[in-house]
Formats: sequence, structure tokens, C-alpha cells
Amino acid sequence: MSNIKSGKNLMTEGSVSSKIIGFAVPLFLGNLFQQLYNTVDSLIVGNFLGSDALAAVSTAGNLIFFMIGFVYGLSQGAGVVIARYIGAKDSKSTQIAVHTTISLGLFCSILLTILGTVLAPQILVLMGTPDTVLPQSVTYFRIYFAGATSFVMYNICVGILQAAGDSKHPLQYLVTSSIINIILDITFIRILGFGVGGASLATVIAQSVSVILCIKRLIQTDDDYRLIPSKIRFHGPTLSKIIQYGLPSGFQNSIIGFANVVVQSHINYFGDMAMAGAGAYSKIEGFAFLPITSFTMALTTFVSQNIGAGRYDRVKKGAIFGAICSVSLAELIGITIYFLAPTLISAFDRTPEVIAFGTSRARICALFYCLLSFSHVMSSILRGAGRSVIPMIIMLICWCIIRVSILVISSQFVRDINIVNSVYPITWALSSICFTVYFKVSHILSPKMATA
Repeated sequence: MSNIKSGKNLMTEGSVSSKIIGFAVPLFLGNLFQQLYNTVDSLIVGNFLGSDALAAVSTAGNLIFFMIGFVYGLSQGAGVVIARYIGAKDSKSTQIAVHTTISLGLFCSILLTILGTVLAPQILVLMGTPDTVLPQSVTYFRIYFAGATSFVMYNICVGILQAAGDSKHPLQYLVTSSIINIILDITFIRILGFGVGGASLATVIAQSVSVILCIKRLIQTDDDYRLIPSKIRFHGPTLSKIIQYGLPSGFQNSIIGFANVVVQSHINYFGDMAMAGAGAYSKIEGFAFLPITSFTMALTTFVSQNIGAGRYDRVKKGAIFGAICSVSLAELIGITIYFLAPTLISAFDRTPEVIAFGTSRARICALFYCLLSFSHVMSSILRGAGRSVIPMIIMLICWCIIRVSILVISSQFVRDINIVNSVYPITWALSSICFTVYFKVSHILSPKMATA
């Protein structure tokens, strides 16, 4: 072992609250600009191309998360492994883990490009996408996945930087690429008339810039997580550990994505206006939940590094602090959205039916953001502790099996958009109960929580 050179980013020393907040704030700003990608697409598409085009982008969004989510989970697993080695100040293992992670990202990029471009029409048809929307959805989806390498490698590279405690450089890169995305969106859609394909093309190009900047940073750094292209290869034992931690997280993301695809198929039943309204609300929820997402990402890195360093006292303090901040903030945001929903939805589409559908969903879901936040916080703590199988099981049962079962059974008796919207807070509550019970009986926040 050798002393890690990136000590300035370590979360194993100093004030617990300051370290978590200091790491979470750049994450929040970075996630904010990341969310701008899809939101700007939706704003420009909805205002310049109409409700049908907005519906096409919206229905493709859940399918994209379903496919990308698995790779994102693997990158989270890699981040846990790398953060552990950094916390333990194990330079050699850090290097091996970084290059194995890059190799895994390149492999997944090729796989997703093939699957996404070939299977897009079939999957969108299975989702019940209306014929009026289907051609535009296929175009958006195929162009998006033709550039899958940019999205996969961005998540992989940022995961490495964040595992090292660096959330500032990813922020800088996202600001740059977000500005590029906005300029290209307006150019491709408003000026050149490319349609929804222009929105996905702009996003791919902008994300590619982020990847180039991230890779440049990893190559030029003097820290032990430095990327040396000639060393990019799989290391069997390290790959096995990454998969051990990342596969459950990837599977968790995919089953949530699958459940949301099923929900989207039920929304599609109510037509273009419902699809556009639900899509607009989803963008708002994505923005609203960014602060909580940032806290949970910070918690995973914080827990991983401190377990690697054997600082279990800090693990418990950080978990409690992060949970209180996340849940409180989530509820304040939810209350705000509850009252401002009509105004926020109208920014995407001024059609009265679209506003009504979007507002209805907001009024059903927003007041229960505290439950959604609690589930994500518990999941992030367990993931950082190397117990990613537990949240996978809970999410599989609550957010997939139960959520889908409610929709399938209820649709046999009545078709009501409010029932579709209600499955979210119901399953958030169930998962929160499950996490609470598990934490009480497992004593997870103790020295025994460490995993090899």
C-alpha cells in the first residue's frame, strides 16, 4: 500500500456535516445541469414542435432509463470499490480498479448501442405507444442510443472522480456541455427544423464533450486514480468485486425502469395529452429531487471511504445527518410543487388538458416526497456499505412487483389515471417501512457492517 495522493478530497477526516455538504453541493449543481439536458429538450420540443412531439420524447424517457439504469448501477458498484481502496490508501488496488472500470464501460457501450438501435421499435410498440407518436419516439430513441458510448462513459468516468471525492470537476464539465446542449437544441430544432431527432442529437454531442473533458482530467491527474490508456484491461478479481457490488444496483435501477415502463404503458392508454402531462411532471420532479439525489450520492461515497478507513463512528454520524437533511428538504420541495404545479406544467405545454393531467399527478405525488427520499437515503447507505442486495430486493418487491400488480389488477375493473398516479406514493411508503424494519433488526451501522 501507499499513501493516496488525493488526500485533499478524502471524506475520512474533518467535520462530518461539512464534508457531506461540501461534496453534495457541487453534485447538486452538476445534477442540475445534467437534468437540463432532458428538460431543455422537452421545453423546446413542447413549445416549438407541439404536444405529439413532447409525448414522443416523454415515452422514450422511461425506456432510456430502463436501459441506461443498469450501467449506472454498475458504475455505482465500481465507485464503492474504488472509494474503499482510496479510504484504505491502497494505491495499487485503486489503479487496478480504475482501469477495470473503464474496460467495463467500453464493453457496456458497445452492447447498449447495438441493443438500443435494433430493438427500439419493438419495445416502444410493446409499451402501447400510440401510432401518432411512435415514429418520432423511434427516431429520438435510436439517435440517443447511437451515441450510447458518450452516456455510458460519462457515468463511468464521473463515478471514478466522485469515488475519489472530486465533485467539482464533473460540475465544470456539465456546465460546459449543458450550454452546448441548449445552443444545439435551438439550432437543430428551431433554426434547422430537425424535429425530435435534433433534440437527441444535440444531447449526444453535448454529452460527448463531457466525456472528453472527464477522460482528459483522469489522464492528466497526478492522483492514484489516474487513467493510463495502455493499462485499460479487465482484472478478474476486481471485476468480480465490481459486479458483486454493482450488479444488484444495476438490476435495481433496471427493475425500477421496467416498472416505470409498465406505468408509462398505462399512461399511454389515456392518449397524447396524458403522455405529455405526465412527461412534463416527470421533468419537474427530476429537478425537484436533485438536492436529495445529491445527498444520497454523497452518502454512498462518504460511507464507502470511511468503511475503507475503519471509521465506523463517522459512518453512523454521516448516515443520520444525511437522512435528516434529505427527508426534510424533500418534503419542503414537495409542498412547494403541490401549490405551484399548474404554473410549472404550463412552462412545457400550455394546452389545458396537458396542464390538467400534469397537475393531477403532482397533487397526488408531491406531498409524499419524504417517503421517496427516505427510501433513497437508506438505499445509498446500504450501497456504500457493500449491502446493495438488500435495496435491490426491497425495490424489486415494492417498486416493481407490487406497483405492476396494482396496475394490472385495477385495470381489469376500472381505467382511472388517478390510480396510475397513486401507485407511486403507495409503493414509496411500502419501501420506507421495509427499510426501517431492516435497519432496526440488522444493526447495520456498526463495525460488523464492513464487507470484504
